[in-house]
Amino acid sequence: MIIKQDIRPPVTISTSDYDRLAFLASFGLTSHHDRPAATMLADELIRATVLTPRAIPPSVATMHSRLEFRDDVTWNVRCAALVYPDEDDGEADCVSVLSPEGAALIGLSERQSITWRTEKEWRSLTLLRVLYQPHGRFVEPWRELS
Repeated sequence: MIIKQDIRPPVTISTSDYDRLAFLASFGLTSHHDRPAATMLADELIRATVLTPRAIPPSVATMHSRLEFRDDVTWNVRCAALVYPDEDDGEADCVSVLSPEGAALIGLSERQSITWRTEKEWRSLTLLRVLYQPHGRFVEPWRELS
C-alpha cells in the first residue's frame, strides 16, 4: 500500500517579497475564500530561506517571475507570471500567489516538485523552468533542461 504525504521541498524567498507575502498570508487567513491558500503560503514562508534579491539564484520562482510548470496530476503544462492578488486579471498567463498553485510555486527552484492535500484531492506541481526572474536576471527561453 502506498501512503501519500505532503512533500515540501526547500523554498527560497527574497527579502523584498517576504514582508508583503507575510501580510497577504495573514490577511488571507481571515477570509473564508482565501484561507486554504493563505494557510499554505504562511506555511511556506515559515520554512523558507530568506535571501537578499541579489542572492536569489535565477532558477528560483520569485514574485513577478514568468514560469513554466506542470500539474503532475493532469500533466498539463502552463506558462504564467506569479503575481500578487491585485495584479491577477483572471487571464491564463497569471497565477496569484494567493491561489493554491501560486502558494505552491513561490520559492521553488527549477525541477522541484511539491505535493499537498486539499480538502478533496492530492495536488502536485513541478516547476519546469524559470523563463524570467525580475531580480536582474533573464533566463534564455531556449535553454534546454538537462
